[in-house]
Amino acid sequence: MYKILVDTHTHTCSSDHAFSTIYENICFAKKRGLEMVCMTDHAPAIPDAAHIWHFSRMKELPREIEGVKLLCGVEANIIGVDGALDMTDDMLAGLDIVVASIHTPCYAPRTVAEHTETWLNVIKNPFVTVLGHAGNPKYEFDIDKVVTEAKKYNKCFEINNHSFGTRAGSEENCKKIALACKKLGCKIVVSSEAHSCFAVGVFDNSLRILEEVDFPEELIMNTTAEKFENYLAELKAARTEEN
Repeated sequence: MYKILVDTHTHTCSSDHAFSTIYENICFAKKRGLEMVCMTDHAPAIPDAAHIWHFSRMKELPREIEGVKLLCGVEANIIGVDGALDMTDDMLAGLDIVVASIHTPCYAPRTVAEHTETWLNVIKNPFVTVLGHAGNPKYEFDIDKVVTEAKKYNKCFEINNHSFGTRAGSEENCKKIALACKKLGCKIVVSSEAHSCFAVGVFDNSLRILEEVDFPEELIMNTTAEKFENYLAELKAARTEEN
């Protein structure tokens, strides 16, 4: 059984369709034995998202609350086949983690070829950390092609626990993605995508998928806070080298 001590994708009531504060999320994370929580509220293209100032002021938050480390990030919206996101590079550069996701209000379903091109372009964004809930069957893509590129750029696919209840048909695609990541050596993270404190640190569906495919633990980047911090440091070093 895998042990996941970092929740890489959580939401707060800064978005109207989520229900808990940062502090409530942290308290449940502590209760469940987590070492770290990543706060990744929706970027502004989602209708009820936090104002852009929310993300520029997160630096005022403590880096540890109730003994649980806090990383400040965003779930950015993919808004075009060219991989464009709804936040500027300057904004993304100041965040600890960037989850890039497709949401229907921001990106209508297209063809498999276009979805594939979209992810290939998103992967090249140096500020993107995680490819969010890519198992959504509304947005089918060439899995092997995209996973190969994600490995090349050292990006993580997300196995998202929330998807199993909200994106019908995601389970089969998540399993295909996990198998491709296993075969090609691509890194992943496991997340709750909690929209309330009660779901923080809940990974049961995602872990069941990983167990079914016998996924190698060394490719899961958020088993501990130290491992995840080291991974983020690798990405930062790569950005520095490019510049």
